[in-house]
Amino acid sequence: MLYNTAAEWRDAPRKHVVLFAMSGLGKTHVSSMLRQSGDWFHYSIDYRIGTRYMGEYIADNAKAEAMKNPFLRELLLSDSIYIGSNITFENLTPVSTYLGKPGDPARGGLAMDTYRLRQEQFRRAEEQALLDTGYFIERAQQLYGYPHFICDTGGSICEWVDAENPADPILTELSRQALMIWIRGSEAHTEELVRRFDRAPKPMAYQPEFLAGAWTAYLDEKGLAESAVDPDEFIRWTYARALAHRQPRYEAMARNWGITVEAADMATVRDEADFTEVVAQALAARG
Repeated sequence: MLYNTAAEWRDAPRKHVVLFAMSGLGKTHVSSMLRQSGDWFHYSIDYRIGTRYMGEYIADNAKAEAMKNPFLRELLLSDSIYIGSNITFENLTPVSTYLGKPGDPARGGLAMDTYRLRQEQFRRAEEQALLDTGYFIERAQQLYGYPHFICDTGGSICEWVDAENPADPILTELSRQALMIWIRGSEAHTEELVRRFDRAPKPMAYQPEFLAGAWTAYLDEKGLAESAVDPDEFIRWTYARALAHRQPRYEAMARNWGITVEAADMATVRDEADFTEVVAQALAARG
């Protein structure tokens, strides 16, 4: 690891970390807090995906919808209007909206073939955004003079890596550049994430094998044709299963490539000093 002891971490003049966890456990909150301190560069994987690797897909999808309206079609064809997404660290809705949900088109669903294509586009985008981390560490230091760096990953990072493979290309590159930190939630956190998701289901990225199995099982259990699936009900049904699928993958990432910080401990972080101490304690506990 980049820092092997609590002392190495505390004394490091340049601190580089990668946070990974399920969405909703504080990665972006802590990253934003550190960014506001003035000494930390915040690299958001989801923001990089939306602005660099999926921007054209997102804009073209919006244009395709606009072209269905004769008034907007004429303006687009004459280059009189411009359509683009307004992605920010706090608003990544264009990415999730493009990713979509499978099911009945009348209820906002996508045909499974289209959904799988967008899932694959997202996978490629996320993998490349993760591999860009080293470039942004160098850029943050040389261009902007930031001494410290925090990478805020998406919840789906665990879907594209093999933590048991010591030669995994993404994990090898990330661990070479930064300390990988898993924010581990408790059973209570998981229950709250499920309740929150049930109230407002949002598109997710899934490992292809997991998605195929979940889709087949859902259709069989409900006795539905693909075109009759309620998109929100499917992703609600899938969410708890996705959490259970991801948990051992996160555990393996932390065990083989980094450290674990409890979500309850990360929630106590109020400033850079708190963050430094919480990570130091996790390094000490790892031994």
